[in-house]
Amino acid sequence: MTKTVTETRLTLPNKRQGKVRDLYDVTLANGDPGLLIVATDRISAFDVVLENGLPGKGVVLTQISRFWFDYFGERVNHHLVSTDVADVPGLTDEEREQIEGRIMLCRRTSVLPVECIVRGYITGSGYKDYMRSGKVCGIDLPSGLKNSDRLSEPLFTPSTKAEAGLHDENISFEEGVEIVGRETMSWLRDTTLDLYKTASAHARDCGIILADTKFEFGVIEGEEEPLLIDEIFTPDSSRFWPAEEWEPGREQNSFDKQIVRNYLETVVSAGTWDKTPPGPELPENVVDAASRRYLEAYELLTGSSLALPA
Repeated sequence: MTKTVTETRLTLPNKRQGKVRDLYDVTLANGDPGLLIVATDRISAFDVVLENGLPGKGVVLTQISRFWFDYFGERVNHHLVSTDVADVPGLTDEEREQIEGRIMLCRRTSVLPVECIVRGYITGSGYKDYMRSGKVCGIDLPSGLKNSDRLSEPLFTPSTKAEAGLHDENISFEEGVEIVGRETMSWLRDTTLDLYKTASAHARDCGIILADTKFEFGVIEGEEEPLLIDEIFTPDSSRFWPAEEWEPGREQNSFDKQIVRNYLETVVSAGTWDKTPPGPELPENVVDAASRRYLEAYELLTGSSLALPA
């Protein structure tokens, strides 16, 4: 049975905890400041962390990100140094065993306060925005689009990076310019769209539609361009749909946590939860179904199987 890791308490300094990841400061082998990112099995929806996690989810997310960082290694500078727990200094054997397969040892950056979102299909909050206004994040779109329609060109729809517990806010390109400057904002837009188009083509060859995704970037003093950071093209940061099942005009089956969102909407409709903390506990059948979808996404995208730690 795959173990579930929802919290870590490593003997490393300056622990921070996000919705899914635990972060620690480390020093890299070359003496540079580093960051240890541990992907736990916590799962969040509607910006709320749920009571229980998905066994092995953090391992799957880490290994998908590793695949993509390797895939784009010659194309964009990124923060990943290693995913080998043996490269992390200062850990006990017990700690190394707990986080095996779920860590990224990274260069430490200053995170740019703009989240880079790209939408290749109209769905989710974008579709709700379109039905209300005929636009997505202020961008005019043709009339008559259906839920899950493919857009003629991917849209770059950035947002602010909100503090923990708050919602990100969509911003225009020009509002982004006011935050990070025109040169950096143009680079973020062009790089985001290029990464999406390339990954989307690979995913489609694997039988997956990459409907939308989001990126974060950071900067290191003295380096010319931002670095791609955090996770990339995972089921937590992207919408993955089975290509052979795609049918505009309805919600799509997915390889991401949409299974969890759908279940939670039934809980909300029943009046037993209002999308505020604390999050409810997921039933075993939802946990099992979501876990299988995460693992299936890894296997399709990479062409490899993944053995989860017991």
